[in-house]
Amino acid sequence: MTAPTPAAVLWDMDGTIVDTEPYWMRAETELVAEHGGTWNDAQGMQLVGSGLVQSAIILQQAGVALEVDEIIGTLTDRVMVQMGTEVPWRPGARELIAELHSAGIPIALVTMSIRRMALQVAEAIGDEVFDVVIAGDDVEHPKPHPQPYLLAAERLGVEIGDCIAIEDSEFGLVSAVASGAATIGVPLHLTLHEGPTHELWPTLEGCTLADLSAALERHHHRATGAA
Repeated sequence: MTAPTPAAVLWDMDGTIVDTEPYWMRAETELVAEHGGTWNDAQGMQLVGSGLVQSAIILQQAGVALEVDEIIGTLTDRVMVQMGTEVPWRPGARELIAELHSAGIPIALVTMSIRRMALQVAEAIGDEVFDVVIAGDDVEHPKPHPQPYLLAAERLGVEIGDCIAIEDSEFGLVSAVASGAATIGVPLHLTLHEGPTHELWPTLEGCTLADLSAALERHHHRATGAA
């Protein structure tokens, strides 16, 4: 029996399609230092995958004397400047996106970065491959809440349980699993926990639509309790 084809594939961005986390941490470190504080990589890693509002509040607690919107705008500007110099693509991501696009599989970008940065990455990939972009400023409840993924499926007009979500962070995994999507974690800077609710893949390099279809079939078996 042929494995079911995903109704859509929902992609996280930072750390999944592009390795922007070092760019974010550099921007955070510089901003905190400008306000007389200190910031290290361990602190930065705690923000990976979370909403920018929550990250901005934590940076305020670290001494950044700006409003939340100012912090978000400043960090985004600095990351986008770095992206303009070099887009740090993750292995296998663009190739898999290209295969999905060629096969006519709907694709969504589901990121907690703000829309203008999400569109910068989408434009860098080219060919208008994303049918829907859900950004941090599009949702009331950021990851780890399931709303971002549920909204993506709603706008695509598909059932979330027939979708694949690809993530690199614990916050993102929680969001995607809670939405009901078949969830694949591809760890980068953080260790992700094994569990019965999702799969962990070491890389997307060499991965194909057939691999995603097989993962969706396993998800359906887990959901129904089938052997």
